[in-house]
Order: sequence, then C-alpha cells, then structure tokens
Amino acid sequence: MFTGDRSGDWLFGSMYRTGFASQPHSVHPGDGLELRDAFVGAAVRCAPPANRPLPAERDNCLPYLERELALLERCRVLVALGSFAWDGALRAARALGVEAPRPRPRFGHGAEADLGRWRLLGCYHPSQQNTFTGRLTEPMLDAVFARAGELAARRA
Repeated sequence: MFTGDRSGDWLFGSMYRTGFASQPHSVHPGDGLELRDAFVGAAVRCAPPANRPLPAERDNCLPYLERELALLERCRVLVALGSFAWDGALRAARALGVEAPRPRPRFGHGAEADLGRWRLLGCYHPSQQNTFTGRLTEPMLDAVFARAGELAARRA
C-alpha cells in the first residue's frame, strides 16, 4: 500500500524523517523499506473507481481493519490519513468494544481523540490533491508523525 506512488513518497518520506521507516521511498515490494514500530493499514483495501471510496466499500472492508487492530497488540497510536480513515478507525474501535467519545470526535489535521487503548490522530491524506495545493506540507505531515512518536512513547 502506497508503494510506488506519489502519496507513498510523501508518507514514507515523513515516516523516514520521524524515525518510523528505514528509507524515504518505496518503489516496489522488496526494495528494502522496513517500518519501525509502525504498520500501514487501510479503511478501504482496494483502489475504488475515481479514487473515491463509497461508504459501502468502507463498511465491506471494516472487518479487515478490525482484525488488524486486534492483532496489533503493541499499537497505541492510530494516524488516520483523511476523514474517511478517521471514520473507519472510529467504526473499527467501536466494533472492538471501545466506547466512542461523545460528542463524536471531528476529523481535522492534527485532531486527536482518545479511544481507550489508542490515541487517534487526524492527518490530511498525502494525495496529490492535497500536496500540490499546499493543503498538506511536509512540515505538517512530519508534525503528525512526530506527535505519534511522542504519544507512543508515553503510552508504552
């Protein structure tokens, strides 16, 4: 996931700069990229038409995300890349028995929500639409992953 595309260049570049990846790019499986204390999952597991996932696709993929979160016992921080991922993380946590905070946490870049065993961080998706327009910059992305590192160290 994200391997060999521009979104991945942004994502892995930031993860490299903040200590979560062994190199700043991934161009193909087996190219040497190793994630450190990180896992990349998805609320939607396949590329939807026009890159616009529908709620039905998210709901169809939700059991995969739930299972991944259940298996990642050491996971303490979730970074949601976009509002769709934010919503997916909240839904998966609820399905795993986590009582969602009230009122429902709103997505925003740099938003945080306490989900019991996890801290959820919001981040604009590193899509070309966001990076080409300047809505998301490298320092903004780096700040979210730096925050994730701080939170993970505190919650360990």
